[in-house]
Amino acid sequence: MTTSKRISQSAFDGSRLRVILLVDLQEGAQQQFLDAYEHMRNHVASVPGHLTDQLCQSAENPSQWLITSEWASAPSYLAWVSSEDHIETVRPMQSCVRDLRSMRFSILRETGHAVPLTAETTGGLQGPARTGDGLTRHALTFTVKPGSESKVAEILADYAPPQSRVDDSTRLRRTTLFMHGNRVVRTVEVQGDLMTALRHVSRQPEVRAVEEALNPHLELSRDLTDPESARAFFTRAAMPAVHHVTRGVPGGGPEPSDLRRHALYYPARPGCGMTLARLLSEQDEIAADDPASPVHRSTVFHRDDLVVRLIDVQGDPETDPVGALGVHGPRKAAVLARLLDGAALGVEGPLTGERDATRLLAHADMTLITDRTAPQS
Repeated sequence: MTTSKRISQSAFDGSRLRVILLVDLQEGAQQQFLDAYEHMRNHVASVPGHLTDQLCQSAENPSQWLITSEWASAPSYLAWVSSEDHIETVRPMQSCVRDLRSMRFSILRETGHAVPLTAETTGGLQGPARTGDGLTRHALTFTVKPGSESKVAEILADYAPPQSRVDDSTRLRRTTLFMHGNRVVRTVEVQGDLMTALRHVSRQPEVRAVEEALNPHLELSRDLTDPESARAFFTRAAMPAVHHVTRGVPGGGPEPSDLRRHALYYPARPGCGMTLARLLSEQDEIAADDPASPVHRSTVFHRDDLVVRLIDVQGDPETDPVGALGVHGPRKAAVLARLLDGAALGVEGPLTGERDATRLLAHADMTLITDRTAPQS
């Protein structure tokens, strides 16, 4: 019997989502926190896809609190948490908090029902338990002032990487930076807790120096010495991974040694970002079972009307532009063309053949700035 290393996880599996916030309060901030929670609770109750929430206080340590919420699906939660409305709604709570940890779980099994079952929630359980690889994937994106692109690329490429070991259970495994025009995308792979790793990285002197050097070139100004300004900037920059798949290796053997990493930029038409991310995710699931596909691994990141697809490809993507773009067949290619903001890419019109796919691939392929992989230990 052969084993497989196929790994797949998706925000589009149709399951309900449980969000858990572990909160440690500032001393004396309890009433302010309760008032802020009431404001947030009353507002979030009307957000599409929100089902229920609970506020719990630790029985052992009164400064520790737990907020849980249930959502009809991961996409509905991600749309809310990425919005300006969310930033403004949670702002009153932030000054009360000493530390916060956020976790998200798809609901796999349940006994009884916390909320009444409706057409929206019936059957909203995750399917079979997934197999992971121990890594959390995340991306940040921001834009720089036009004309500063070459200077920004120089800053991002020329810095000493931080120590990969965060603590006994957390490692920063890989950081890759790309640019497309004046847009920067930084992807990270973390073993262990993502927020612990990001906080660790942000404290490193070499990283702080790079961030300070970037400040004059950013389109959206920030003050990293001001916790509220820094928090708002990185909240707006966050691009969650909504789908990841790694092709199975027959017999569980090593993966190919000639993989090359690319990031493809898919600006969507207004309001079409989530639909485009779902299309690419579904197509990558199909490709993962096709031995002829050049894509060994794919991660789809999404925020608002921007989708970035990180792929590890055997050989040159231009030898199979259709496969590299993540579309298979004329019908799916036509859907991709309708969802894409072709003008933003400089490529408009239908996607009817390999020539069009090659042209689109050339415009979507982001420029690799740096790729740092930590040694396995």
